[in-house]
Amino acid sequence: MRYDFQSLPIETLLPAMTRAEDMIARLDERVLRHPVGEGFRERGHFFDSVAALWVSGELVHVEDLVLHDAHMDARAPTHELTIAHAILRTRRRLWHSEPDWWLSAAGLATLRTSGSVRDDAVQSTATRNEAALQEPLEDEDETPDALVKAFAEIDAVIARSDRALAGERIAETASASLVDPLGLVHDEDWDEVARMEAWRDIIRKADLLPPALAAAVLLDAWERIEPLRRQHWLGSLLVSAYLRSRGKTASHFFSLNVGLKAVRHERRRAPERGVRLAAFLDAMVEAADAGLRELDRLLLAKTQMERRLKDRRSNSSLPGVVELVLSRPIVSANMVAKHVGVTSRGALNLVAELGIREMTGRGRYRGWGVL
Repeated sequence: MRYDFQSLPIETLLPAMTRAEDMIARLDERVLRHPVGEGFRERGHFFDSVAALWVSGELVHVEDLVLHDAHMDARAPTHELTIAHAILRTRRRLWHSEPDWWLSAAGLATLRTSGSVRDDAVQSTATRNEAALQEPLEDEDETPDALVKAFAEIDAVIARSDRALAGERIAETASASLVDPLGLVHDEDWDEVARMEAWRDIIRKADLLPPALAAAVLLDAWERIEPLRRQHWLGSLLVSAYLRSRGKTASHFFSLNVGLKAVRHERRRAPERGVRLAAFLDAMVEAADAGLRELDRLLLAKTQMERRLKDRRSNSSLPGVVELVLSRPIVSANMVAKHVGVTSRGALNLVAELGIREMTGRGRYRGWGVL
């Protein structure tokens, strides 16, 4: 769990570091003064959450994430979609918190807890099953049916499995049937607390480096140390939060995973540290460049949609639709209806008036957005 700071190839990384520093600063300055800056920040949360799953080898459609976040799922959410939503919530929490809040042990503990993957259905099931374990059955000793006790133990095992999949620590119980002697769920040799402390020690050393290089080192250290087994995606978010705490991204939360998605896997996982660090710096350049192009697209779309607002009455719902479209990668008729307070038929009419593009190609559960 040690990370060597003595042999950093700083000289060979200077060109990549300079490009990353310049591109990040340029993007942050444009977001600060851009008329669609707020929409860019919100859209970035969605795109980066989906990209984080892509980097991990999982595919989640951004439209599914948008609908899931709005509680308007077109289908039952998958496990990967639930993880993406946990990433989305964590990004929002980091953005709305103080820049250095996550640096404390309490902040990291909160992120590890609040970022757990558990949707409402799993949470209610786990709570119900756990309550069945903790509360004794009425007249249990006098019940002739032995299946009652067996079913209670099965419910308890299901509750523990739900919580284990959510990445939470589970208190040991006295029941011999619930003991995990083979370590199939928890690895006793994997000390997350010690690994996280080792990574936090690297932060203090990284503060002596330029922000972009320090962020690349922290991401590389996270990949080497692997502090968390079930929330590995938290590392890239903490690196983005680090850039914000260093004052490098004051007007937005950097979408690092979008850049990592554009860098080849062989470079990100190369055995040579210099290659990995250069890949992470190039990922920052790619993320910043993608952000600049996104700002240009949003500004063009805003200009085109605002032309359709001319000569509209003062209480028109179209400005509200424009605001929603610019803040989400994709919108549905129900989302528009809920946002501006009209019927679904009225929402379809508003979307048609704006002339935005349908992006799903489906006849049902359609979605519109800005390309």
